[in-house]
Amino acid sequence: MNHIENDEQYKGLAVNKGVASPPTINPYLKKQRRERKPEYSVNEYVEGILKGDITILSQAVTLVESTLPQHSKIAQEVIEKCLPHSGNSLRIGITGVPGGGKSTSIDSFGMHLMARNKKLAVLAIDPSSELTKGSILGDKTRMEQLSIQKNAFIRPSPSAGSLGGVARKTRETIILCEAAGFDTIFVETVGVGQSETAVRSMVDFFLLIQLAGTGDELQGIKRGIMEMADAIIINKADGNNVDKAKLAAGQFRNALHLFPPTESGWIPKVLTYSGYYGTGIKDIFDMIDEYESMARESGYFLHKRNQQNKYWMYETIDEQLKDHFYGNPEIKAIIENKEGLVMGGEVSSFIAAKDILDRYFKSI
Repeated sequence: MNHIENDEQYKGLAVNKGVASPPTINPYLKKQRRERKPEYSVNEYVEGILKGDITILSQAVTLVESTLPQHSKIAQEVIEKCLPHSGNSLRIGITGVPGGGKSTSIDSFGMHLMARNKKLAVLAIDPSSELTKGSILGDKTRMEQLSIQKNAFIRPSPSAGSLGGVARKTRETIILCEAAGFDTIFVETVGVGQSETAVRSMVDFFLLIQLAGTGDELQGIKRGIMEMADAIIINKADGNNVDKAKLAAGQFRNALHLFPPTESGWIPKVLTYSGYYGTGIKDIFDMIDEYESMARESGYFLHKRNQQNKYWMYETIDEQLKDHFYGNPEIKAIIENKEGLVMGGEVSSFIAAKDILDRYFKSI
C-alpha cells in the first residue's frame, strides 16, 4: 500500500513513532482488601447494644433483616436478651400522603427532640419494596440536620420482602433501639396504604400528616386512616397557605366528630405547622406529651402495648405457618399441578385448595 508520507516531496521529513496508549488501570494503585465486618457472639452484641454502640446496633439490625437461617437464630437470641431492657421509649407512628413533607417534618421534629436532649431512632416501613425492590435510603439524605446528630439513628426499611415480614422486623428493631437507650422511636410509613395498620400495631401515638389545598381533604379512601390517627397535623402552613391550612383544619375537626369515640378516651386533635420553617412543632409535642400523661394515668398505655404484643404473637404464628407450608418441597409440586388443573377449568379452586391442605396436614 502506498503511503503519502513516502512521496518524494516529503523526502526530508521524518515520521516519529506514535505514543502507546496508557493502561486503563493505574499501575501504581495497590489492591485494597476489603476488611470483613467482625462477627460477634450473642453476648457481645447484647453488651454493645446496652452500651449504646451504634456500630454494633446497626450490625444487629442487619442480622434481624437477614433472611439467612443462621442470622435469624442469632438475631432472635439477641432480641430475647435485649427484651428486659426495652419498652422505655415513646413510639410514634408517622404517615401521610406522598409529597406531604414527611422527611422534612421528621427532620424538624427530630431537631426539636435533640434540643430536649432526647435520643431518637427513625425506622421506616416501605410497603412498595416487594414490587420495586427499592429502598428509601433517599429519605435519609433529606433529613439533613438529623442525620448528623450523634443522638439520632436513622434506619431505612429492608430493600425487599413482604409487608408482614418488613413490619415484624421493624418491630424487632424497636426492641434493639430501646435497649440501646433511644427514648423516642419514630416509625415512618412510606405512602398511604396497608402499612398504616402495621404501624398502628406497634406505636403508642399515630400522627397523620395532611396537606391543605389539594382538593381531596375529606376523600373517602382516607377514612380508615383518619380513624386510626390520634392526631392530624397539616403541613406547609406558611406563606400564602396559612389560611388554606386553617380552613382544612376546620374541615378535619368537623369530620373527626363523626367518628366513634376512641377506646383510650382521647379526642383526636388537628394542628397546623410548617415542617420547612419549623413553626408549630412545639404545639405538636405538647399535645403528644398530654396524650402520654393521660394514657399512662388511665392505664391505657400499658393495656395497648399488651394488646400489641398479643397481636404480634398471632402475626408471627401466621407468618411461620405460611413459610412452613410454602417451603415444603412436596407441597410446592402439588400446588404447581393443581394450579394447572384450576387454570384449565378441570377442577374448582376450592376443591384444589382442599386437596392441597389435606395433603399438607397428612405430611406433618
